Amino acid sequence: MNLGHRSQWLGLAVIAGLLTACGGGGTAVPAVGETPAAGGEEQVVNLFAWSEYVPQALLDGFTGETGIQVNYDAYASNEEMLAKISAGASGYDLIIPSDYMVTIMAAQDLLEELDLSKIPNIGNIDESLPFTYDPEHKYSVPYMWGSVALAVNTGAVATVPTSYAELWNPEFAGRLVLLDDSRQIIGMALLTLGYDPNTTDEAELEAARVKLLELVPNVRVFDSDTPSTVLLSGEADAGLIWNGEGSIAHAEDAAIDYIYPSEGAIFWYDNLSIIKGAEHLDAALAFIDYVLRPEESVLITAEFPYSNPNKAALAFLKDTDPDAYAGYMDFGATNPPAEALANSFIIIDVGEATTLYDEIWTEFKLATGG
Repeated sequence: MNLGHRSQWLGLAVIAGLLTACGGGGTAVPAVGETPAAGGEEQVVNLFAWSEYVPQALLDGFTGETGIQVNYDAYASNEEMLAKISAGASGYDLIIPSDYMVTIMAAQDLLEELDLSKIPNIGNIDESLPFTYDPEHKYSVPYMWGSVALAVNTGAVATVPTSYAELWNPEFAGRLVLLDDSRQIIGMALLTLGYDPNTTDEAELEAARVKLLELVPNVRVFDSDTPSTVLLSGEADAGLIWNGEGSIAHAEDAAIDYIYPSEGAIFWYDNLSIIKGAEHLDAALAFIDYVLRPEESVLITAEFPYSNPNKAALAFLKDTDPDAYAGYMDFGATNPPAEALANSFIIIDVGEATTLYDEIWTEFKLATGG
């Protein structure tokens, strides 16, 4: 996921305070086997992640403390990342795959098994969250999580939609922004029809294909990077967007609300994982453990307002800035209500049915001119 450049959500004062807290007296990175220098490992870690998804302050802090330089290369989707890694893209150590992609890559033997004894800060993770794709963190450590739901400019619509189905109404002709994400958008169509968003049933997928083609007249733009932009500019009135983008849109215009649809919302979990055969394994493990420190993890939330799976980080935020913590807890995009979590879904690998999903997506995008 990604939030572009408009991400100082918790405010400059809060971020400055957190940076001050992190800049001096932090606990040293725990030893990870031999240090990179002692073991002859180059003082570098090569990170391949979503664009603009890791705070520069976090990268600088890690380098300043350990001497390990982080080289950050970016991708725009899980599928793009998988294609490059599968094609033999060399040199990457760390990636940030989403839930279902962890499953796919582990099955293809593309991920290192993690030695959790070298990631002691794993204990800061909130294990009440449903890490069903990798419950024992064999291949992944949670980085951020969130949802995809309705964002609506309540001041621009006659009736505020509370379901996916209402996006098909003629009122939204040419006024919707959708994520450029096949599983999320096909999942929306399947949920609208009362089907599982992970179905492999050909008849159900065919019904979703037909349903999506009926939505074509209402689609204005696909945008997975900064979908809130078209809502804030008035080019779109509603859409399906990431919760972090919903947070930013609401912060800039309180009329833009983030609504969990009655059919249920799809939740996602992004993770830190190590590529099989990573050249800089010790450095990668040290980086993961550093990210899981409370004072470092909260920097991520400050800059990219998704949901934070690090319970110690949220406790740190509560102690250091109660107002920022209250804002996080009081807004449904960052702290989803119990009823939304109870009616939630997680994308999983659909195996050979992926071909059908790809065909539906290609036809839909061509029909919209997207």
